Order: sequence, then structure tokens, then C-alpha cells
Amino acid sequence: MAAQAVSLLREVARLEAPLEELRALQSVVQAVPLHELREQAAELRLRPLFSLLNQNNREQTALCVSILERLLQAVEPIHLARNLRLDLQRGLTHPDDSVKTLTLSQIGRIVEDSEAVTEVLSNAELLRQVVCCIGGENLSVAKAAIKSLSRISLTQAGLEALFESNLLDDLKNVMKTNDVVRYRVYELIIDISSVSSESLNYCTTSGLVTQLLRELTGEDVLVRATCIEMVTSLAYTHHGRQYLAQEGVIDQISNIIVGADSDPFSGFYLPGFVKFFGNLAVMDSPQQIFGILGSSVEGKQVLQKTGTRFERLLTRIGYQAKNASTELKIRCLDAVSSLLYLSPEQQTDDFLGMTESWFSSVSRDSLELFRGISNQPFPELHCAALKVFTAIANQPWAQKLMFNSPGFVEFVMDRSVEHDKTSKDAKYELVKALANSKTVAEIFGNSNYLRLRTYLSEGPYYVKPVATTAVEGAD
Repeated sequence: MAAQAVSLLREVARLEAPLEELRALQSVVQAVPLHELREQAAELRLRPLFSLLNQNNREQTALCVSILERLLQAVEPIHLARNLRLDLQRGLTHPDDSVKTLTLSQIGRIVEDSEAVTEVLSNAELLRQVVCCIGGENLSVAKAAIKSLSRISLTQAGLEALFESNLLDDLKNVMKTNDVVRYRVYELIIDISSVSSESLNYCTTSGLVTQLLRELTGEDVLVRATCIEMVTSLAYTHHGRQYLAQEGVIDQISNIIVGADSDPFSGFYLPGFVKFFGNLAVMDSPQQIFGILGSSVEGKQVLQKTGTRFERLLTRIGYQAKNASTELKIRCLDAVSSLLYLSPEQQTDDFLGMTESWFSSVSRDSLELFRGISNQPFPELHCAALKVFTAIANQPWAQKLMFNSPGFVEFVMDRSVEHDKTSKDAKYELVKALANSKTVAEIFGNSNYLRLRTYLSEGPYYVKPVATTAVEGAD
């Protein structure tokens, strides 16, 4: 049957409008096993089929595309690159998207072949046309072009061809088509950047990564939502995370999350930003990342959905808070503070139940753990532990724990524990959080509530006067 296909191809080549023969050829080539077609590959005359694509006949074009899709699978990529390069080049500018898709699929085969790809890299016009395909209306065509260019960039020669030639200007010009196309180019740049630190360096030098990051942290909330998806992809790689940290992007994103509560349009971009930090937390410092992620209600909800996995992580953080270096202890305590804090308007039954569960997951006796840390002779640790108590001080379940813990109320009221200004300020913030709570009088009792109000009115630096007794005859 393969021989019959060869014969029909020759017949097609002799005719000007060979619809009947094309229909017959289509039936034959679909029936011939691929290995038989490969055996006859040297006899396949494909150029006439490519020529027939240039005639303005939709059925003829569709038949030719269908036949070529099958026959080209039998042709080695190096043969395609060397003998059909002009036909491929014309295919990329064809008005019919099916022809472009066919052509790009073959270019995809070529760039996957280590020998054939060099032929493409030396064909600047072909590469330029692939770049132009990113700007077309058809998404599948654009995706195929992006995939081919990404594959080309896996080699040093490919990186040089894309970023050290006029192709970079072509890429920037295509970006100007519209917003959708600009994001497609960003997608390509992130694909390339994710391969290696060297690839990322080429992309940053081009200025396109910087442009993407500028849009990510800009004021347009819809643009933010689109850009964060791509930046998240870059953050999957170690070199990508390093770059984002060095450029201050992680800090910028965390600041946006922290300020999201005052942004009425944060719903557009906040889920993507939270996902970004969720992925970072899997791969990098969970204490820092969960502290940032848990600072917003949306972030807390995301963490809650991870269930027992997050509770196990909280136990690990509790262990580190007790046994790690001082610096890591402080980071753990800061993370716990951010996770457990709820403003009064956020204190629904669900959220209160969540923070209580999280607190109990940190340690077998979390309150005593943090109290023990606060008694260590290091002001930084003392203040970080007080900050944890302050974070939960306005939550009824925490107030009950504090009141029922022997000596805890006295610990709060004792001014002699703090000796430096920072520690006195930290203790005052804890007292203020308790005293301003609507439930503390009922839980702590009126007498303790009045003590808290007195402490509050006296200020953070109050020193109780020492009583003196006059002695008769003394100078």
C-alpha cells in the first residue's frame, strides 16, 4: 500500500486541481502502517502537496494538511530541515491556521533533534516567523510557537540566537500587539528562565523579566493576577527563588498581601499571591513563609485546607522554637504570632476554633512552652514570646487558658521581669490587648480586669515608689 501512496503522489503532482486524487490518497495513507511509509520515505514527493496549499481552495487545503500530517511522520527531522525549509517557512505565513499548526508541529520535531536543530538556528527568517506566530489570534498556534522556541533555548546556541540577535527585537515588537500577546511572551520568557541560572541570566539581561516583575507589583489588579501565575512557575526552581529574593520581589509580594485587607479589589489577585507563598513554603523556609501567608484571613483559610499536614508542620515549628538557634527560634515565634492573630471582626466561631486547634498543635502544652521561652535571659526571645501571647490575647479560648494556668496572671502583671525599653513595650502591648478585650472581665474576673486597666493607665515604664521611713536623729 505504501507503493500505491507513492504512485498517487506522482499522479497528484501532474494535476492542477486533483481533488479526486487527493481524496484517494488520503484514504490510502491513513491505511498504510507508518513503518511501511518510512521504508518508502525516499520516494515520497511532498513538495507538490505543499504547493497545493497555496491555492485558494479550502477543501484542497484540508486534504493536503491531513495527508501531510501522516506522511511527514515518516520523514526524518534532518531531511525536513534541509530539504523542506522553504516550504516550512511559507507554511508559517499561510492564512489558514491548520497549515501553521502543521508546520509548527514539524518544526517541533526538528528542534527536538540534536542534529536537525542546527539547521533551524541558522535560518533567521524561519525563526522570525515562529516568533510572529506568538502574536496570532489562534491560541494553539501561539502555544506551538512558544513550545518550539522554549525547546530551542535549551542549547547555548539557541539562547544566543534568541537573545543576541534581531530576534529579541522581533519578540519585543510582537509584545506590542495586545495584552494577551504580551503575556504569551512572558510565558515564553518564564519557560526559558526556569531551565537554568544561565538561561535566567539571558532573560534578565533582555529586560523582559524586569518588565514582568514591574507589572506584577504595579497598581493594575487584573495584571497582577495574571503575572503572579508566571512568577509562581519561576519560583518552582531554586535559582528562580534566589533571583526573586535578591531582587526584593518576595518582600514586595508579602507587603502586598499584608496590605490586602485595605484593598477592596484584593480578591482579584490575592488567591494567586497566597498560592505563590504556599509553593514557596513547600520548598523553602516554612517559618518565614507561613508567617507571611498566615497574616491574612485568606492565607489562613488556605493553610487550614491542608489539614493534618499543616498541624504536623506546626509541631515542627514548636520544636524548633524550643531547640533551635536563637535566630531560628525568633523566626518561629514570629511565624506563630502571625498565624494565630485574629482581629475582633475576624473572630467567627470557625476562625476561633481554627486558631485554638493550631495553638494546641504547636506543643503538648503550648502556653507553658512560650512562657518558658519568655523566661530565658535573652530580650529578643522574651519579646518574641510575649508577641505570641499578645496575638492570642483577645481570643476567649486563649484567655481561659491564661487564667487557668497557675501564676500566668501574675506573670502578666509583674513589671519586675522586664528591664529594657523594648521588653517593657512588649509587655505593655500584651496588657493592652487583654485589657481592651470585651471578654476578659468575664473570664479573668473583675478584680484582675481592674488590675489590667490600672497597668494600662500607668503606662509601660511605671515604677512603683519605694516607701521610706524617717528615723529620728538622722542627718
